[in-house]
Amino acid sequence: MTPEQTTGPSAELPGRPAPGRLRALARRVRPDLGPWRSSRDYRLLWSAGLVSAFGSYLTYVAVPLQIKELTGSSLAVGLIGAVELVPMIVFGLWGGALADALDRRLLVLLSEAGLGLLSVLLLVNALLPTPLLWPVYVVVGLVSALDGLQRPSLDALTPRIVAHDQLPAAAALNSLRYQVGAIAGPALAGVIAATAGVQVAYGLDVATFAVSLLLLSRMRAVPPTTGAEKPSLGAIAAGLRYAWGRKELLGTYAVDIVAMLFAFPNAVFPFLADRLDASWALGLMYAASSVGSLAVSLTSGWVSQVHRHGRMVIIAAGLWGAAITGAGLVGNVWLVLLFLALAGGADMVSGLGRSTMWNQSIPDGLRGRLAGVELLSYSAGPQLGQVRAGGMAAVFGVRASVWSGGLMCVVGVAALVAALPRLLAYDARTDPHVAEVRAAHRAARDEGEAVAV
Repeated sequence: MTPEQTTGPSAELPGRPAPGRLRALARRVRPDLGPWRSSRDYRLLWSAGLVSAFGSYLTYVAVPLQIKELTGSSLAVGLIGAVELVPMIVFGLWGGALADALDRRLLVLLSEAGLGLLSVLLLVNALLPTPLLWPVYVVVGLVSALDGLQRPSLDALTPRIVAHDQLPAAAALNSLRYQVGAIAGPALAGVIAATAGVQVAYGLDVATFAVSLLLLSRMRAVPPTTGAEKPSLGAIAAGLRYAWGRKELLGTYAVDIVAMLFAFPNAVFPFLADRLDASWALGLMYAASSVGSLAVSLTSGWVSQVHRHGRMVIIAAGLWGAAITGAGLVGNVWLVLLFLALAGGADMVSGLGRSTMWNQSIPDGLRGRLAGVELLSYSAGPQLGQVRAGGMAAVFGVRASVWSGGLMCVVGVAALVAALPRLLAYDARTDPHVAEVRAAHRAARDEGEAVAV
C-alpha cells in the first residue's frame, strides 16, 4: 500500500469511523455556544449564575449538616422542606407577577443582594460559641422567600436576551452552569465541613454573592413589555388560568412534582452515609447526581433536534425514579453513587425538555407569572420530598425511604401519562403556541426592542 493510499483524505481503516464522521458526531453532541457568543447580557447572566450556584451549593450542604450536628434527627433535617414550602409558594407567585410588570434585571439584582445578607446571618450564627437552631430555620425560610421573588425574573430573563431559535441551547448552557457549581460546591462543602466546619462554607458563599452582584450590575435593563399588567392577585389568577388551560404545560409541572415528591432523597444523605459506613462520601452523594447531569449537559447538542419534548420529559422522569430505586436497594457506596449519577442524568434530560417547552411556547407578557408557577413545580416538589424522605426514614429506615420513593415515582409518572395525553402528543413543530411566540419574538427582535445582541 502506497503512502498516498494510507494518508489520503478518503482513506478509511476497516471498522473505524472516518474522521469526517467523528467531527460530525462531535458537532451533534457538544454544547451549542450560540447564545454565549451572540448576547453580552447572556454571558454576564450565565457567569453570575455560575459563581452564585457554586456558593449556594456550599450552603445547601452545610445547612442540613449543621442541623444534623445540632439535633441528630433525620426528621429535623427533613423539616427544612416544610420551612421552605410556604414562602416559596407565596413569594414565587408574587415574584412572577412582579417579573411581568417591572425591570427583571433589577429584581434579580435586589434579590441577590438580599440573599447575600442572609448568608451573612448564617455565618454569624455559625461563629457563635453555641450556634442556635431556630435562626437556621428562620434564615432558610427567608432564603426561600427571596428565591421565590428572584427565580421568576431570572427564568424570564433568558427569552428576552436570547434569540428564539437559540433557547434550547440556552437551556442546556444554563443547566451546564448549575451543574458545575453543583458538583464542585457539594464536594468541596463535604471536605470543608469535615475539616474546617460549616463556618468556612458559609463564608465562601458570602464571597460568591459579592462577585455575582458585580456581574449582574453590568447587565442592561430589561424593562417590561408595553402594556404590561400591574402586579395584583388578578394578574396572578390570569397566569394560573393560562397554565390550567395548557394541559401539556400542566403535565410538565405535575411530572416534576411527582418525581421530586417521591424520589428526592437528599435530606437523608447524611444518615445514608452513616448507614453505609462512608461518612467521607457525604459530599460525593450530593454531587453524584450533578455528575450525571453534567455529562448530559456536555453532550447536549442533540437537544435542538428534539421536537417531542413531552415524551422526553415522561421517559426521563421514569428513569429518574428507577435509578433512585436502585440507589436505595444497593448496599455498596460506589453503586449508590453510580445510581445517583444515572438519576441526575435522567433528571437533566427531563429538565431540558421542560425548559424548552416553557421558553418556546409561553408569551413574554405571561412569562414571569408562568415562571412563578414553574418555580412551584420544581421547588415545592423537592421541599415536600425532603419532608417525605425524612419522615419515612424515621419510621421505616433510611434505605427503605429511598427505594420506596423511587418506586412511587415510577408509578406516579405512569399514572400521569394516562391522565394527561396532551403532554405525550406535544410536538414543537406543529404546536400553535410555539409558532405564535416565535413570530412575536422575531418581530420584537427586528424592531430592536427585545433581544440584545
